[in-house]
Amino acid sequence: MKYKPEVTLTIENMKKKITYLFFLLTFNLNAQEKPNFIVVMVDDMGYSDLGCYGSEIHTPNIDKLAREGMVMNNFYNDSRCCPTRASLLTGQYQHKVGLRRNGASLNKSGATIAEVLQQNGYHTAMVGKWHLSEANPLKDKEKHLKWLNHQYTPDTTFAAIDTYPTRRGFDKFYGVIWGVVNCYDPFSLVEGVKAVQNVPKDYYTTHAFTDKAIEYINSYKKDTKPFFMYLAYNAPHWPVQAPAVTIKKYEKTYIDGWDALKKRRYESLLAKKIITKEDYPYTKEEKEAIKWNTLTAEEKKSFAQRMATHAAMIDEVDQGIGRLIAQLKENNQYDNTIIFFMSDNGASPEMLNTPGYQPGYDRPSALRDGTPLQYDSPEIDKIGSSISYTTVGSGWANALNSPYRYWKKESYNGGAKTPFIMTGPGIKKGINYSLAHIMDIMPTCLEIANVPYPKVYKGNQITATDGHSLVPIMKGKTVTNYDDLFFEHQGGKALISGDYKIVALAKEKWALYDLSNDKTETKDIFSDNPKKANEMIVKWNEWAKKMGL
Repeated sequence: MKYKPEVTLTIENMKKKITYLFFLLTFNLNAQEKPNFIVVMVDDMGYSDLGCYGSEIHTPNIDKLAREGMVMNNFYNDSRCCPTRASLLTGQYQHKVGLRRNGASLNKSGATIAEVLQQNGYHTAMVGKWHLSEANPLKDKEKHLKWLNHQYTPDTTFAAIDTYPTRRGFDKFYGVIWGVVNCYDPFSLVEGVKAVQNVPKDYYTTHAFTDKAIEYINSYKKDTKPFFMYLAYNAPHWPVQAPAVTIKKYEKTYIDGWDALKKRRYESLLAKKIITKEDYPYTKEEKEAIKWNTLTAEEKKSFAQRMATHAAMIDEVDQGIGRLIAQLKENNQYDNTIIFFMSDNGASPEMLNTPGYQPGYDRPSALRDGTPLQYDSPEIDKIGSSISYTTVGSGWANALNSPYRYWKKESYNGGAKTPFIMTGPGIKKGINYSLAHIMDIMPTCLEIANVPYPKVYKGNQITATDGHSLVPIMKGKTVTNYDDLFFEHQGGKALISGDYKIVALAKEKWALYDLSNDKTETKDIFSDNPKKANEMIVKWNEWAKKMGL
């Protein structure tokens, strides 16, 4: 009995070494090399917005990643921008690391993937949208609005410098600190910790972020150290803006409205075997969604053009991914690189003619030359341009998240499920149905890199990860990592436990769904099975208490 703990420990260590050796052999590495990682996150993309997930949008490069790697169709996020990014980087429920609400700073209770890998021989770089630093708005509202408009430069920073990416483990950073930006002239643009005051006339965030990502991987091509790069595009988050030539490709695609698109996407998902009719019943439009048949002819034209712009933004991201992959191959880095692709939440229903969405806080009122921005009801021929500040709205969001219900911010699957693709040598091709979550990325990277998770980082006690390694899934196994998977964001909440899910909108009653035959959450069975529902509610309440909710 005395030696049993030692034997157990030895077996566990051997398993870890065998896993690591498996990846070394798979990647044709010698004993001192480790794989590179690129995590690509897009912003407010609908579940069915990629070609490989049923979309009409042209995404050949991402689709190729899906064909050559693994597609997961049961992968979750935290349903909102900041919480998801916090869970991604720390492997923990967002509440444990400071993100009980959107817009807060990532605290020091969790070490980021970058911090851990940086200490273990990795180059670390980030490009794109950070949104894990509490914004630092000016008290003078008039000056603050001028600051947002690039018409005033205060003696301050966009947020506390110690919350910037280069203070959270990234050697290099180029991108935006805040969450909402004009794609042609973004506010809070930073390189390292220094504000970028001016951009070229032909600037567009997706192009610039791809260019910088390529610059970074080129800087590593003659280096023996592996790299970890987090590429966080702000597209297709509102304001919907894209080059006119790309918008033109989609101008006639959406004139028949979101109801027709929702049906087409559903049929395409069935054809691609991402879903089945038996387990994914077709969902009706949400009662909160805008109704297409209530719109005027002019309003329909406007919404069709907004959707064409949303599609163009995703198209532009795909082109960027294509350029990045081509450069990795040219540099002989591709065969030693694991790529993860995902979205931070579902498509957004936000409308900018509602309270809280007018100029102020993180929304400018004009271009730097004083030209007023057109909020929510822009001239149709201006949609997609630098002066157009608009969104796709709830009607399109409902369709873009097909086959699921609801949208960004909610814990229903339309808000909290994301397309997920991982590719790289050693990753089995195909579709995997295992339940997984964005917080699984951290433990996956650490296991593959053979790096331990710290208990203390720079003097801070680090709380344990909640995620699980995806390595068994990469090998093609269907696994059950979560007995219970919890969700909460600003009052919306859920718990998945086995085949059952309880879920509620903020200030609404709980509903219970049987995910074994109703993955689209169409039939509330709470009244049929109150015992099961109440058991799950007790579990959720116990977890919420631990999270400080």
